[in-house]
Amino acid sequence: MSLLRLGPADAGEVLTLQRAAYVPEARAHENIDLPPLMETFEQARAALGDPACFAWGIRESGRLVASVRIVVDGEAGLVGRLIVAPDRQGHGLGSSLLLAAEDAAPPSVTVFRLFTGERSAGPLRMYRKLGYVETHRTPEKHYELVHFEKPRVRTGGPVR
Repeated sequence: MSLLRLGPADAGEVLTLQRAAYVPEARAHENIDLPPLMETFEQARAALGDPACFAWGIRESGRLVASVRIVVDGEAGLVGRLIVAPDRQGHGLGSSLLLAAEDAAPPSVTVFRLFTGERSAGPLRMYRKLGYVETHRTPEKHYELVHFEKPRVRTGGPVR
């Protein structure tokens, strides 16, 4: 797997992938107003151009098949928009991408935080498998958002 840094020029492709990946989540949560589905091209381009946002993706034969964003907020890396093309889900791309993104995050990040809907069985299982621990839940319409946290694990050398 080759981790690629994404930027504003990738916004259209990221948005297309994002919409395809989040439709099943919208169905599972009976909520078509999920923020990833409501994000505009301009908002995606601005997010990918924000200096606090680090975005990475995986391409297969030139096609973007997975991406993730980490927004740096102090010592926290806020993980969001972890998406995998529907036809490539279940092949370990999401896990591999998230672990690579954690490793590539700026050195100032000491903890990663994320959330997902309570009916997102695959992501819930994956986050727990990767060492994320549930910290709390918050209400969202007629379901709950499950919040997770994971301390940064440094790999490959001394901590800088």
